[in-house]
Amino acid sequence: MAKQLIRSAGTVGANYRAACRAKSTADFIYKIEIIIEEADESMYWLEVITEAELLSELTTNSLLKEANELVSIFVATVKTIKANKS
Repeated sequence: MAKQLIRSAGTVGANYRAACRAKSTADFIYKIEIIIEEADESMYWLEVITEAELLSELTTNSLLKEANELVSIFVATVKTIKANKS
């Protein structure tokens, strides 16, 4: 579980960096959508870790909140870009 969480959380940062260097608007959107998927997967693993009582809720709650905020930000980003393309 820890390895999966590290992979998905690490991919968020790597894909954000890649999105900043996107070759087109479509490429940017694609990369941001990957970030959304990976941040959501990170939330999943944090929830599993909490349910399995491997870490306390106190520890994971702030991480879950931050991951949820990132998902919300990137979803809003994609919506805004798609709306402005029209």
